[in-house]
Amino acid sequence: MNILFIISTSDGETIYNAMRLANVGVKKGDEVSVFMLGKGVLFEQASTAEFNVMEQVNQFEGDFYV
Repeated sequence: MNILFIISTSDGETIYNAMRLANVGVKKGDEVSVFMLGKGVLFEQASTAEFNVMEQVNQFEGDFYV
């Protein structure tokens, strides 16, 4: 299955959960793409101790566009 995530927020919790879901898709064998648009390009600044966005982004093995 082909899955596309478009993330356009700088909210750490939202980005974290979207990337977790994207990682699950990749692990299940789906072809997953993530596009960071608008405020989503600030994903590196969205990480917190509770929502480690960069950990999820670094685990992601699909197509990632900023």
